[in-house]
Amino acid sequence: MNHNNKLLILAKILFMRKFVLFTSILFVIQVDAQKLATPFENSNGLETSTYFQCMNFYKQLDQQSKQVSIKVMGMSDAGYPYHLVLYSSDAKFEPSVWRRQNKLVILVINGIHPGEPDGVDASMLLLRDAVAGKIKIPDNIVLAIIPIYNIGGALNRNSYSRVNQDGPVSYGFRGNSQNLDLNRDFTKNDSRDAKSFATIFHWLNPDVQLDNHVSDGADHQYTMTLITTQWNKLGEASGNFIHNQFQPALYKSMASKGWPMCPYVNFEEGDTEKGWEEFYDSPRYSSGYAALFHVFSFISETHMLKPFKDRVRSTYSLMQSIIEFSSQHAREIHEKRKYDIQHDLVQTDFDLKWKVDGSRFDSILFKGYAAKYKTSEITGHPRLYYDHQMPFEKNVKYFNYYKGYDPVISPEVYIIPQGWHDVIDLLKLNEVEMSRLPKDTLMEVETYHIDSFKSGSIPYEKHHRNEGVKISKKLQRIQFLEGDYIIPTNQPAKRFLIEMLEPESNDSYFSWNFFDAILQQKESYSNYRWEDVAVAYVGRHPELKKQLEEKKNADSAFAKDPSAQLEFIYRNSPYYEPAHMRYPVFRIVRQ
Repeated sequence: MNHNNKLLILAKILFMRKFVLFTSILFVIQVDAQKLATPFENSNGLETSTYFQCMNFYKQLDQQSKQVSIKVMGMSDAGYPYHLVLYSSDAKFEPSVWRRQNKLVILVINGIHPGEPDGVDASMLLLRDAVAGKIKIPDNIVLAIIPIYNIGGALNRNSYSRVNQDGPVSYGFRGNSQNLDLNRDFTKNDSRDAKSFATIFHWLNPDVQLDNHVSDGADHQYTMTLITTQWNKLGEASGNFIHNQFQPALYKSMASKGWPMCPYVNFEEGDTEKGWEEFYDSPRYSSGYAALFHVFSFISETHMLKPFKDRVRSTYSLMQSIIEFSSQHAREIHEKRKYDIQHDLVQTDFDLKWKVDGSRFDSILFKGYAAKYKTSEITGHPRLYYDHQMPFEKNVKYFNYYKGYDPVISPEVYIIPQGWHDVIDLLKLNEVEMSRLPKDTLMEVETYHIDSFKSGSIPYEKHHRNEGVKISKKLQRIQFLEGDYIIPTNQPAKRFLIEMLEPESNDSYFSWNFFDAILQQKESYSNYRWEDVAVAYVGRHPELKKQLEEKKNADSAFAKDPSAQLEFIYRNSPYYEPAHMRYPVFRIVRQ
């Protein structure tokens, strides 16, 4: 045997030894991962993981695979930190690197309502199977998972609060440690949880987001239903893409996996054969919030009456379907987002509110049960039930077209006095770019006056919301102070800024009571003293006296009310405080 042949044989032996060693290590990793059975599996689909079981599971997975990393980000109201679980095939875990690699980032939110834990267990299975090599997460995908968002609610376990739901045996509670519904907290940020989420969200800058839930809606044959963020308001490019391509592809993919799916049935009780309106996800919800940053957003809603085991498996399949489509269309998703972000920068008019276009709808094939009535054994009155002996399939109207209204012209700049620090802090949390006035400055700005509003009589998520807001506007010269905040709208957060700072918007900071202090008058007068001052003032301003007389002649009730007449003069004099009902966010609009 010559020298070259000996070297060749030696090389083959070394290669085989390395190959055996490599495959042995890989096999060990796979076996260990497969041994990580979850409480869901060990109970044959009857139990969901506790918070501690869930976190221990991910920590073990992190130890076994370099493709998994756990990042601690923020704190919850429950006193436990948030853990963000990341999966990347090349073990790169920095967003700046992902962007250079043109990777697409998918964020999965689980357990925002811990009584709806399907996503908690489905995500554990999905990531474990990816590490074990049972499924493939494509190389151009980064998967980010919030294992359990509502930690406080997850720790508050019971077996009764989800009375409509078929399993699991026990589960967490909807309210967090402040008894807040976190899926109403994405803009007002009353919880540490929501503040931490905003930090996670902007660090990731996800391209696609899925928030996993269980529905409380009407009965039907589907295990999985889906909320897709309202496409008309998402943006021209992204909206058309999610409506015409992304969403239809998910329905097709889920059907091929054995989980036919329909849009979220948007009512609790009623005749599904009549059709329904698409759920409107305003910015208080996860998908509505993400849409302000042009993220392709979905909320899964498994059906409450289907077995927990099936709900978890269908959620697993939906995540697979989203990953598959996102990987195949990563370039298009990136392009659509970029286009709409750039388009916002030059867009001037933005609709603040949306309503269903009753003249347009899609026809969808729906698999339901006949709605019937029978006598209630409790009340003796007619009660609704869905007859499972009478399933049907028929085309129904799905009203999923919305029209915008109440448009506002975007200012070039917003100015907020520094005293409104709660709002400033939330804008900073959402990575809004801003600067501070270097010195006291007198500026002409557009001001809003709150002419009318209705404050809710019943508290809603710690607030008495302001709705039905009507404003008037005028130009005024305002003295601003050194340190007040200048916020240009020519930035990626433009849509977010408009939704939050325009008082007539559905989920603006004004609607959530952040500016209620301006609604209370701080100074007033005694009638007997003001009478003398008013006489002197009207004497110096005959035009005001003329306005007073005209109002008396036009309004008999006003003419008989001396206090109202004194108030009229007061409000039209310099003695009336200018800050009362004046919205403290000012605008500079360039013509």
